Amino acid sequence: MAQAKVARYRDSVYWGRPVPGFGDPAARVLLVGLAPAAHGGNRSGRVFTGDSRGVSGELLFAALHRAGFSSRPRSVHAGDGLRLDDCYITAVNRCAPPANRPTTAERDACLPFLARELRLLIEVRVIVALGGYAWDAVLRVLAGQGLAVGRKPRFGHGAEVGLGHYRLIGCYHPSQQNIFTGRLNPSMLDDVLGRARELGEAGAPGEERGWPAGV
Repeated sequence: MAQAKVARYRDSVYWGRPVPGFGDPAARVLLVGLAPAAHGGNRSGRVFTGDSRGVSGELLFAALHRAGFSSRPRSVHAGDGLRLDDCYITAVNRCAPPANRPTTAERDACLPFLARELRLLIEVRVIVALGGYAWDAVLRVLAGQGLAVGRKPRFGHGAEVGLGHYRLIGCYHPSQQNIFTGRLNPSMLDDVLGRARELGEAGAPGEERGWPAGV
């Protein structure tokens, strides 16, 4: 995909490799997305960054800035100087999936990297899953660490569950479809990030809350 450039990026030098997570190594809050966009993270070297046709990064980084997690409200590329404080962002899949549809094999090949990041980020207490795909992947990783639950928690926007010393929070993915249809708006994202900061500062997972299922 980095070789088959679209016209608007024909002069860009693409990252074109697996896109790493980034942020504060001492973060208490971890955000997990789905995968880099073909002409976003696959080009810029940073997830949720770079696709001028997308609005995911515009919404997400503006909200992170309002919540005090990001030094800037807009992410441009991996070397733009943006810094995250008490927050780390990664994705389940590290490469842009063909047709934007990651396969089970791709997910399973990338899950060990997410598990390794989680082991290295020893201060993380809150994990925000951006979408049901990330929610499921995080549960798989935590189960592999012995933090499984008898009944699989249902994903939903604002859903919360305590797993060991972690608190998992669900958030609708900031996709174009969710944003343009009104399923997710800035206020809803602010609420989730505000809750994540509150829990991260408290450092306690608490009890599971029941929320309706969602997409």
